[in-house]
Amino acid sequence: MTDEQKRTLFTEINQLISIFNEDSPIQSDGTFNAEGIKPLIIKMTDFCFKDDSEAQALKAWMDKTDFWTAPASTRFHGNFKFGLSLHTLMVIKQCLEFAQPVFTNFFDSPEASKYDFTAADIFIAALAHDFCKTNFYGIEYRNTKDITGNWVKQPFYKSKGDNRNLGHGNESVLMLLESMPSIIKKRHVIEAISRHMGFSDLSESESYNYSNFLKNPIVVLLQLADETAAQWFNC
Repeated sequence: MTDEQKRTLFTEINQLISIFNEDSPIQSDGTFNAEGIKPLIIKMTDFCFKDDSEAQALKAWMDKTDFWTAPASTRFHGNFKFGLSLHTLMVIKQCLEFAQPVFTNFFDSPEASKYDFTAADIFIAALAHDFCKTNFYGIEYRNTKDITGNWVKQPFYKSKGDNRNLGHGNESVLMLLESMPSIIKKRHVIEAISRHMGFSDLSESESYNYSNFLKNPIVVLLQLADETAAQWFNC
C-alpha cells in the first residue's frame, strides 16, 4: 500500500469510529438499546459502500433474515434476543479500535507489500463473520418452577436440526456472497471470515496450512475482535 492509501485507510477507520461513538446503543455498564443497533449498522454500511447496489442487496438480505433479532448462541455470549446483531456491532467496534495499532505494526513487516485493503474490507469482514447464525436458532420451551413453586413454560433457544457442514466461517462467506458477489475478488476478506474461529473451525486436513492464513492481518484482527467482544464485553 502507498502512503496515501495508508492515510486514507486510517482516516476512514477513524471516521467509522466517530460514527460508532456518536450513535452507539451500548452503554459502559453493558446495557444496550436494542432499537439503536440496526440504524447504526446501516449508517456504517452506507458510509462504507455509498450508493453501491450490492450494499442495498446486503441490507435487504439482513432484513429478510432474523439477523437483527436472533441470538448469538444458545449458551454462551449473546444468548438472548438481539444477541447476534449486538455481538456483530461490538466486533465491528473492536476491529476498528484495534485496526490502527495492528496495521501500523503490520506495515513494518516483510508481508506488508502483499496486501492491499480498505476500511470497508475491515467493516464487511466484521459485519458478516457470523452470518451463518441467521435463521439457525429456534425457540422451544421447558418446564421450570417459578419463585412461587408453580410449574411454568420457560422459553429457550435451541439450534435447529439442519446441518451446515462447510464450517462456521465458510457458511458465513457463502451467505455474504449471496448479496455481495464482488467479494469473491477480495480473498483477504474471505480468509478473515472463513478463519475467524481459528483452529476450532478447521478439519484435520485444513489445520496443516492454517499458519499461512495468519499472514493476512485481517484474519488476526477479526479473531482478536471476536474474542474480545465475547470475553471482555460479554456480547
